Amino acid sequence: MRAAGQPPGEPITPTAARPIRRPVLVQSWHDLAFLHWPADPSMVAGLLPPGTRPDTVDGVTYVGLIGFRMVGVGMFAGPGIPYLGTFCETNVRLYSVDDAGRRAVVFRSLDAARLVPVLVALASLRLPYRWSWMRLDRTGDTLTYRCRRRWPGPRGAASRMSIRVGAPIAEPTPLEHFLTARWGLHERVYGRTRYLPNEHPRWPLHRAELVDLDDGLLVAAGLPAPDGPPVSVLYSPGVPVRFGAPVAVP
Repeated sequence: MRAAGQPPGEPITPTAARPIRRPVLVQSWHDLAFLHWPADPSMVAGLLPPGTRPDTVDGVTYVGLIGFRMVGVGMFAGPGIPYLGTFCETNVRLYSVDDAGRRAVVFRSLDAARLVPVLVALASLRLPYRWSWMRLDRTGDTLTYRCRRRWPGPRGAASRMSIRVGAPIAEPTPLEHFLTARWGLHERVYGRTRYLPNEHPRWPLHRAELVDLDDGLLVAAGLPAPDGPPVSVLYSPGVPVRFGAPVAVP
């Protein structure tokens, strides 16, 4: 919730408000499963970097568990790096806004199946990447995402989630736009909060049904275990993504 005197967040738009002309990083996100639970902003405010606060809808913020395939990570305009640039990933994220009104996500953890990208992300942007055993299986319209953490820990933290993909969404609800149309991330990088912008085409979203969930990543990320099923389950076949240079947050 926005306190008195704090500026409002920028409008939520289906495409990026600030096009990126000179990307510093390119990649594609494929076969995404979005699971979300509501959260009290006061519960997560202390987990966000300085200069940001929980972003909310009707006084509620959200915790996300997102599984997908990262494809073709490459520097600047690319091309993608063979083998090392393609891997499964599962992240735990929160929703933030800074005093410039820039809405973003804050990652509590990012589990990835390739060690070298994990080391690079930890060293460069201080993103909380973790090296994990991971697998994505598809049987018909059902996708199953599996993850078991290897390093740096907590070792053995694991997740298994299965979703059944449904019909395409012609027009997402305001909440679905809020949860998916995020055009940057906030992160504390070597003592200073940064905003890292991104852009991609409008999300192609589908309804989805949660078939099975056995997750320990939320708790490992310092969040309480959910007390019920997710209030939003979505699927996307994916989008190509471009990241711009980080910007300091006052």
